Amino acid sequence: MNDILHAADTGTAGTDHVPGTRTATDAEVAAFGLDAHLINLMMTEPFFSKVLRPITKVRTDEIPTAGVLAKDGDIKMWWNPKFLASLTPKQVKGLLKHECYHLVFEHTTTRRHTPHIVWNYATDLAINSLIDEEELPEGGLIPGKAFKALTEEDKVKMGPEAVKRYETVSAKIASFPKEMSAEWYFARLMEDEDVKEALEGAPGGEGEGEPGEGGVPGLPGSMDSHDGWDEMSASDREYLKQKIKQSIEKAVKECDATGSWGSVGASCQKAIRAMVSNEVPWQSVIKKFCGMIRRAHRRSNVKRLHRKYPGIHPGMQKGYTASIYVYIDQSGSVGEQELSLLFGELGGLAKKVTFITYHFDTEVDEASKTEWKKGRTPPVHRTRYGGTDFKCVAEHAEAHSSHMDGYLVLTDGYAPDPGPSRIKRGWVITPNGSDEQVNGNTRDFFIRTKFPAAA
Repeated sequence: MNDILHAADTGTAGTDHVPGTRTATDAEVAAFGLDAHLINLMMTEPFFSKVLRPITKVRTDEIPTAGVLAKDGDIKMWWNPKFLASLTPKQVKGLLKHECYHLVFEHTTTRRHTPHIVWNYATDLAINSLIDEEELPEGGLIPGKAFKALTEEDKVKMGPEAVKRYETVSAKIASFPKEMSAEWYFARLMEDEDVKEALEGAPGGEGEGEPGEGGVPGLPGSMDSHDGWDEMSASDREYLKQKIKQSIEKAVKECDATGSWGSVGASCQKAIRAMVSNEVPWQSVIKKFCGMIRRAHRRSNVKRLHRKYPGIHPGMQKGYTASIYVYIDQSGSVGEQELSLLFGELGGLAKKVTFITYHFDTEVDEASKTEWKKGRTPPVHRTRYGGTDFKCVAEHAEAHSSHMDGYLVLTDGYAPDPGPSRIKRGWVITPNGSDEQVNGNTRDFFIRTKFPAAA
């Protein structure tokens, strides 16, 4: 079960109380009903209400807080009455909005990056920027706001290592601005090795918070536990994506018709409209490029029949691999947010494709060579700060052509065309860049990136 509100990250799943909230009485739990809060959401937040409308709501004690999950051909929202009864009406509304935002911005489907715990933090930081702080349960992750200060008694109970993790992550989050994309927060968390290690190394698994048992404070988790997202099958993930998109399309039309979006701001409205347009996503284009240049290899397999001599000789089994070089423009006009876009997308593709990255400005930086591990996205970093010359990239690629199946150039495009390439080449143009100077080669592939719609 997925998307469980952050107390699950603090290791409290299955407990009677979620740290940071008051304990609801048995009478309050018995009297609590979600319907009244859904009606209030319909009256005050029409967009979120319309997105939640087709989702089945399930009252349960099996999870500590609340969450959404696609399972058995349906999308369900699971909610624990003991937790929701401990919240104020405004916080219940904030919880419902938070769950909706995860679905709207595809955090459960296409926008998934590893390490998952770091991505979980990043998505909640992005979402909580869009929700009034008074609507968030205490202890939620908020950019620009440090964690609750530890008392001396807390520090003694936690121990020096846990205190160091707590204070390191707290200081980092306190330094963040609000209303950045999840990819931006992910890149900032990943580039700080101390923070990354603190999140991944906390007790309870891959950084799923620190136990808060016995009154011992723990490292706050994100506002939801997102473990179930990675357990979804490909079919469930696609089903969830399409069904949510249909709900969003309908909600957008109805909200535009009435002129009422509730607390969703104008810029966020624009972003959501763009998400339901019929434009082909740039991520799909880059996947197509990687798929086009796969090469086949064959090996014998006794489990396969030989076409000509069945039972005498083993058959052949085909496999497909691809090795792609990625050249990253290090000029000042290509910022870290632009780099984060490509890194985030390639991180998912690295499970099937070998990526080798190089930095370049007026020459290729050989020392920057990085081979991506499967499913692991390296941190965004810089090694050069000069101008841009694509000729050095073309020459480097030609010299290494026997080791690659094609190459990508991440750039803003503002440099002279290096001429045609006999190797399959793709230009990944940053959102604020242009391909006018390099689009003279008809055999090249052009991928024009866009910043995420919002959170």
